[in-house]
Amino acid sequence: VVNSCISTGTEMASIKTSGNSLIKRALEQPENVKKVISMVKSDGIANAYKKVKGKLEGGQVTGYSLSGVVIGVGEGVIAFKVGDRVAAAGAGVANHAEYVDVPENIVVKIPDGLDFFKASAVALGSIAMQSVRRAEMNLGEFAVVVGAGIIGLLSVQMLKAAGARVASIDIDDERLLIASETGAEIVINPSITNPVNEVINWSNGFGADAVIFAAATTSSAPLSQCFQMCRKKGRVILVGVSGMNIKREDMYVKELDLLMSTSYGPGRYDRNYEEKGLDYP
Repeated sequence: VVNSCISTGTEMASIKTSGNSLIKRALEQPENVKKVISMVKSDGIANAYKKVKGKLEGGQVTGYSLSGVVIGVGEGVIAFKVGDRVAAAGAGVANHAEYVDVPENIVVKIPDGLDFFKASAVALGSIAMQSVRRAEMNLGEFAVVVGAGIIGLLSVQMLKAAGARVASIDIDDERLLIASETGAEIVINPSITNPVNEVINWSNGFGADAVIFAAATTSSAPLSQCFQMCRKKGRVILVGVSGMNIKREDMYVKELDLLMSTSYGPGRYDRNYEEKGLDYP
């Protein structure tokens, strides 16, 4: 490993739960229940129990985005060779460490001219890119990115490159300054002004074509505002974390789409793809 990228939001959240009891830690991860059920079906109850127990009892490993040089390849691996410059992603494998063992399908060669430092953000860039894919933007459409952390800022740049007109929303003025310097046409601080009104006015009274929610909050209010600032038949893409106490009317009247953006995109959380190396067509 040459460089390992730190994602403060994700990694601090994982560290905060490391001191909890096994039962509490399990209950706080309902999204993993389906993965465990699948593991029971494929590996049997005893093996699945051992794996889950070992994971919960083990020390907290952080990191999921890095770059480095290949020092060895497994049997059957033909896409990489010793000495290749690569970037890798994946919680539990692309960790903060000197040496890591990463499955083939979540490793990619680093293009010539790109340094290790920038390439180490491969996972973060992939998360942002998947949210932009889900937004399905067209040239000249109005896009809003809620949250100007690293995922949000990367999304702003990608949307701008795709030909969209972009607005950035955050409560941190320093982050908004970066957003304005990297592609946002307007920036909005919701603690100062009403973001819904600002977006409606900016989009000539129609509302945004798409809103990417890249913030993290337990409140449902910011997500509800995303629906309110959308045009009819607009779309909201949830890549961050939000409370889900939302009103049906906010979506129903304008026939809005609420879309999930899952991590790096196709193949994520698919054991056949990630662990067994079975690629998609």
